[in-house]
Amino acid sequence: MTQTLELTPESVAAVDNSGQLADILGMPDQLRDALWRVESAGLERHESPGGLIVAGMGGSAIGGSLARAALGDRASRPIVLARGYALPAWTTPDTTVLCSSYSGNTEETLAIYEAASALGARRIVATAGGKLAEAARSDGTPVIPLPGGFQPRAAVAYSLVVALEVAGLCGAGDHLHSEIDVAAAHAEQLVGEWGPAAAEDCLPKALAQGLHGTVPQIAGAGLTAAIAYRWKTQINENAKTPAFANELPELDHNEIAGWEGPHELGPFSAVFLDDSDLHPRVRQRIELTRGWIASKGVSTFRVDALGQTRTERLVFLVLLGDLVSLYLAVLRGVDPGTVDAIDRLKEALASG
Repeated sequence: MTQTLELTPESVAAVDNSGQLADILGMPDQLRDALWRVESAGLERHESPGGLIVAGMGGSAIGGSLARAALGDRASRPIVLARGYALPAWTTPDTTVLCSSYSGNTEETLAIYEAASALGARRIVATAGGKLAEAARSDGTPVIPLPGGFQPRAAVAYSLVVALEVAGLCGAGDHLHSEIDVAAAHAEQLVGEWGPAAAEDCLPKALAQGLHGTVPQIAGAGLTAAIAYRWKTQINENAKTPAFANELPELDHNEIAGWEGPHELGPFSAVFLDDSDLHPRVRQRIELTRGWIASKGVSTFRVDALGQTRTERLVFLVLLGDLVSLYLAVLRGVDPGTVDAIDRLKEALASG
């Protein structure tokens, strides 16, 4: 029988060469610092009847998806993600475009920055530097400065808060200052309960042990749909393994049929991210779908979002997923910080 590796401070330090754990555990302070950075940028309220477009890729875009989920039905205007080189065809000059690129050199986001200028839409930039910061300062476009030293995906607290605050400033959603503060306090408590010095049966460690050696399928709905995608991408980048995400009830109309034969392909697992505010029929679907998948010999897990507000529950699950992905990297013996495949692709694109 193979001995299970314990997730201790020592085993984490052995592979975490770039300090990804510290960045994850720093989420409470990052949420607070992000609020301060937006306030310090001196942005003026500017009503945008056309809503908000968050332009970005990867870790710089996820904040927009999470912000839209945190707002839920409190979003009074469209909040749309632009993950690519172009704005949606329907974009009008009365739309606010938040260009989010941690490095400031993301070519897709730079292209949208120029497209928004040509259209005459209001632009706001969130970046740690690079070409985007240079262009924005040259144009007189407001810049929310992000701190340096992070992997873009590790700056999720900043991208979330910036998107929420910009949504409030352009009239696309409520201001959620108090919810962010409460979420930060809750996350601070969780950091102590879930860090590498915590018991081996704490939630993120137990989940990582259960998912280790499998291809995880993460399912969400409502609030948790965007978080399920965040889990998938964090497992991809930190643990360097395939992972996939889908949304209920849609997956019950297609993906569920694919669970007839996972044993023929390899070890899979299924994680369902639940939330108390989900439609009762969706919560029933989670139980029925999980039972069906489990009947095929697949390990399944249900995780409840805990917290009083949508933002608090969202931060709970984001922090949990980030830690699960890091602990999976430790179990695999891989450095969670490096993303060689992404870097090589960018180099190839840059060379033409």
